[in-house]
Amino acid sequence: MVNVFKALGDSTRREILKLLSEKDMTAGEISENFNMSKPAITKHLDILREAELVSSEKVGLYVIYSINLSVLQESISNFMTFFKKEQDR
Repeated sequence: MVNVFKALGDSTRREILKLLSEKDMTAGEISENFNMSKPAITKHLDILREAELVSSEKVGLYVIYSINLSVLQESISNFMTFFKKEQDR
């Protein structure tokens, strides 16, 4: 869960997740939406992959990135348990 929230702490990574929530994309397609280098986008994608918020699949010459909503939902759900009243547990 720590890796997920660390990954979500950056606005660029949150924007990447927003883009991937609309459709799967290559790193090149993702980078077209930002004013930064492709290696910088790749670093953000690596952090998102380490947190398991995105997955990647090699298709021909390209790597296609997809959002992994189940990890995000599980992390948020687990985080919310910290705020439940003792009687609700």
